[in-house]
Amino acid sequence: MLKTLLLASSSSSLFFLSRRNKISSLPRPFLYPLAQFPSLSWPFSCVFPGPIHPFKVLAMAERTITSTSHSHKHTNRLSAEHSPYLLQHAYNPVDWYPWCEDAFAEAKKRGVPIFLSIGYSTCHWCHVMEVESFENEEVAKLLNDWFVSIKVDREERPDVDKVYMTYVQVLHGGGGWPLSVFLSPDLKPLLGGTYFPPDDKYGRPGFKTILRKVKDAWDNKRDMLVKSGSFAIEQLSEALSTSAGANQLPNGLPQNALRLCAEKLSKSYDSRFGGFGSAPKFPRPVEIQLMLYHSKKLEESGKPGGAKESLKMVLFSLQCMARGGIHDHIGGGFHRYSVDECWHVPHFEKMLYDQGQLANVYLDAFSITRDVFYSFISRDILDYLRRDMIGSEGGIFSAEDADSAEFEGATRKKEGAFYIWTRKEIDDILGEHASRFKEHYYVKPSGNCDLSRMSDPHNEFTGKNVLIERSDSSALASKLGMPIQEYLDILGEYKKKLFDVRSKRPRPHLDDKVIVSWNGLAISSFARASKILKGEPQGTYFNVPVVGCDPNEYMEVAEKAANFIRRHLYNEQTHRLQHSFRNGPSKAPGFLDDYAFLISGLLDLFECGGSTDWLVWASELQDMQDELFLDREGGAYFNTPGEDPSVLLRVKEDHDGAEPSGNSVSAINLVRLFSMITSSKSDHYRQNAEHLLAVFETRLKDMAMAVPLMCCAADMLSVPWRKQVVLVGHRASVEFENMLAAAHASYDPNKTVIPIDPTITAEMEFWEANNSKVSVMARNNFASDKAVALVCQNFTCSPPISSPKSLEDLLSKNTSSLV
Repeated sequence: MLKTLLLASSSSSLFFLSRRNKISSLPRPFLYPLAQFPSLSWPFSCVFPGPIHPFKVLAMAERTITSTSHSHKHTNRLSAEHSPYLLQHAYNPVDWYPWCEDAFAEAKKRGVPIFLSIGYSTCHWCHVMEVESFENEEVAKLLNDWFVSIKVDREERPDVDKVYMTYVQVLHGGGGWPLSVFLSPDLKPLLGGTYFPPDDKYGRPGFKTILRKVKDAWDNKRDMLVKSGSFAIEQLSEALSTSAGANQLPNGLPQNALRLCAEKLSKSYDSRFGGFGSAPKFPRPVEIQLMLYHSKKLEESGKPGGAKESLKMVLFSLQCMARGGIHDHIGGGFHRYSVDECWHVPHFEKMLYDQGQLANVYLDAFSITRDVFYSFISRDILDYLRRDMIGSEGGIFSAEDADSAEFEGATRKKEGAFYIWTRKEIDDILGEHASRFKEHYYVKPSGNCDLSRMSDPHNEFTGKNVLIERSDSSALASKLGMPIQEYLDILGEYKKKLFDVRSKRPRPHLDDKVIVSWNGLAISSFARASKILKGEPQGTYFNVPVVGCDPNEYMEVAEKAANFIRRHLYNEQTHRLQHSFRNGPSKAPGFLDDYAFLISGLLDLFECGGSTDWLVWASELQDMQDELFLDREGGAYFNTPGEDPSVLLRVKEDHDGAEPSGNSVSAINLVRLFSMITSSKSDHYRQNAEHLLAVFETRLKDMAMAVPLMCCAADMLSVPWRKQVVLVGHRASVEFENMLAAAHASYDPNKTVIPIDPTITAEMEFWEANNSKVSVMARNNFASDKAVALVCQNFTCSPPISSPKSLEDLLSKNTSSLV
């Protein structure tokens, strides 16, 4: 049955779940493998299919979270762990184990199934389930008597999460966190679901009922359960370890996939509120990336009308997101997603992977339009990270929670408490000037969560306001008879006052884990901002929450984060990464995403003027990635090294969702690397990229919308000759910096920038060994008093250029006509 589902799902059903599995911590009714339990009585006969929405049967009072007791009546093994999520459960009465051999051995010794609970520390519905079930003495007794209970942080062990989330998704068309799965002692899945309440409600089984039914099934139908679990893993392993039928994609497929994905996204475009798809709305940056890339390709092929239409969708979407409540107007950064179609009421957690990717797409929008609206938002995100999310040694933290106490000493937490406002609070803070602010941000006495029936269906935010800009700033300034800049300056002063007041509120929980992959995404955005933002007009004004720093400071942040990873999470002898750091490196090894995303960030560091050492390290990491994850015969990369016997599946991930897939990012990395390096490695990089993409030929052909970044990667690989900008000069000189900024000023994903300083011996030795043409160009064009650029494509290079304006004009010929 499972095999049939998998094979039938390889095109349509898996695409459905790939569009839905972005739901993150939204709850879902408990899911059962109905076909595996035909003879079992309720609740095993209950399957609740369909789209995932907020769990409507919960009373909204249950979204109020009681803080964990400080009396520590109970202490379990999780108290010795480093993960913030595991530590949150260290004082539950449940006798939790971490994912470890001791837990597996205990289940085998006692002959009982395992209850596996997976979540993360800023997951709202994980908190709900903890309060309702895991802090409940009655539930804890059932778990302790009948099961071995294991708690896993999905951010710390994405490999474990992938196995059991895939099982739930394939069987039931969706998933989310908390993930709740029952396993045999040898870790085979028996049945699984996500969040569910402790007691039966509205015809739906509660957790206590589930535990009793699983116990009964284990006692009376154990053989069937164990066989079904083994069968499930066998079929998943077969289906998810796809191999290529050829060494490269057929001619024309990359262009067709790019076009198909753009067409599908265009059809899902919301022309009223921006974005692609309907509520709940997620800012899926890979969709923005594809539409920008497609627009660029249309422009280059002489189709300016189509190019402008694609760009228009992207820019309007970015504007709506920035003006919506999903954007934190007071403190900067973006929340996880909007529950409504108008980007207004968010799920309030903030994730690092969103910030890094969104900063990059706003930087791209600025590169194309030169509109400081977009550069302001990219700064807003990066300045939020600098202020609130970076440790003293430079590592960038992973997330902030959605929930917080409403006041100091409160015993309960509420979602969004840190971010929302009453009209009275704003009146008290701003006094006679409050009316301007309230008009700008749609603040109302009764609360403003009324723009959609989905914004606040249970009146949870009555009297509360989530700030949103519904009117154009220029129109409001004109209405008041003042210049726009004066209006924005005044608005900034108001926001600073609210920021100061908000800073005294109890903060949401900070997950201060440093995750390599997510740091790689942020390193990329900080490095690129250091050069792209130099294109802002002189005299540009910035207001809260933007600091308005010298863009060079962003490069310092990027390099400090990369150095943190190299110092704490990289073994110089083995060349291997560890996945994360909190009070020391995690036990988990680096996974594919860690290598791929970090390599991408290091390449951006190098191209934006960082030392050649970053390129050398990226190359070394690529070698290790190939050694650990590459399927040399079948093509593409597995998500894990395959060295941990407790992880039952190795998956070749392709879905570009909230985060891009490791294979999509790897394909682009390989394209970038072989465009720089012409030694024997160059052919290896190209062949691996071709073979990788060939593995996903069917996906690109039939389900392109599920893999937007992979569509871009396939087209990049098909471009006959990437544009190369070789920049020669003293790295420390102003002239070199200005030319670097000019090289990065225009949007062009098929461009490689190679900065080189011939006076640095190590750099010249690297290029002599890896691309002698670059070393020759550097030697022949070096001048001590200026920086020189050569733009090369298709074996032809431009004459040396020493003027930043001339270089920028040459590189931006196509883009300028789009806007």
